[in-house]
Amino acid sequence: MKRIGILTGGGDCPGLNAAIRAAAKKGFQLGFEMIGIKNGWKGMLMAEAEILTYDKVSGLLHKGGTILGSSRTNPAKIENGLEKVVNNFKELKLDALIVIGGEDTLGVAVKISKEVSVVGIPKTIDNDVGETDFCIGFHTAVQTASDIIDKIHPTAESHHRVIVLEVMGRHVGWIATYAGMAGGADFILIPEIPIDINDICETIEKRVKKGRDFSIIVIAEGVKIEEKYIVKKGETDAFGHVILGGVGEILAEIIKEKTKIETRAINLGHIVRGGSPTAFDRILATRFGVKAIELVSEKKFGRMAAINGSKIIDVPIEKALEQKRIDKDLYETAKVFF
Repeated sequence: MKRIGILTGGGDCPGLNAAIRAAAKKGFQLGFEMIGIKNGWKGMLMAEAEILTYDKVSGLLHKGGTILGSSRTNPAKIENGLEKVVNNFKELKLDALIVIGGEDTLGVAVKISKEVSVVGIPKTIDNDVGETDFCIGFHTAVQTASDIIDKIHPTAESHHRVIVLEVMGRHVGWIATYAGMAGGADFILIPEIPIDINDICETIEKRVKKGRDFSIIVIAEGVKIEEKYIVKKGETDAFGHVILGGVGEILAEIIKEKTKIETRAINLGHIVRGGSPTAFDRILATRFGVKAIELVSEKKFGRMAAINGSKIIDVPIEKALEQKRIDKDLYETAKVFF
């Protein structure tokens, strides 16, 4: 009987449990023993694992988070870390390892792929993993953010305010663009496009003159103000990323100073990571989980499940690291309504 490990790494998001469920149940059908690795790469460093049973993975489809736990542990930054991962793969008597994560988690999988039989599944609410149209968690994050835009719209209009809504998006503006379009935002500001604060303020003032005396601005956390990231205490995570946050508040202060219009900022932060996955994410995660097991069965290692249009495909796992920027045509469509 083949023993197949599965781990979830990096930030949690809705849909992880659905992918675990799908991979495990497909694995059971093929006679595989499914092993859950606890807390991402930290679990592989510590050889912490549990046998996944049918009961353990039942009833997970609608649940957010991950039953396996997660971490931002980076074995490449730990002395002999990658070697420990490879040794523990053997110690746990695994025949393959399914890695569910974003570019950082999958990046570790790439580093060990010559010594460990790995298969990847892309998940990140930022939706920036290369070679796949969508990642697990993105659609739910967009739904959460757009729902909140709907809820703040009446307040902005009733009190004649500018409201700046900050969402996640370190390097890319997928959440901001999708949620902003779905929620009818008056501006969408993303890392890929340099912002012109004077232009924003002038447009807000023009809206007021036309009788539209409120505005909603959606901004991704990675947008630079005066060519600088807005960071929290200068801290970095295990993969060397600075902890971003606060750009919405800075922008709100500038707008208020320049236009004299009451301006408020809201930072959604980790709220967009929570909740039950949408129908789209449940289906996507299910298809990815099944595809990953099929790749294992076919011994197509060093590959990642992906979606292209409506088709589930597989691509070289290193392609995950080719960061996917916002579709410029999509953003141009959004700008029609600015």
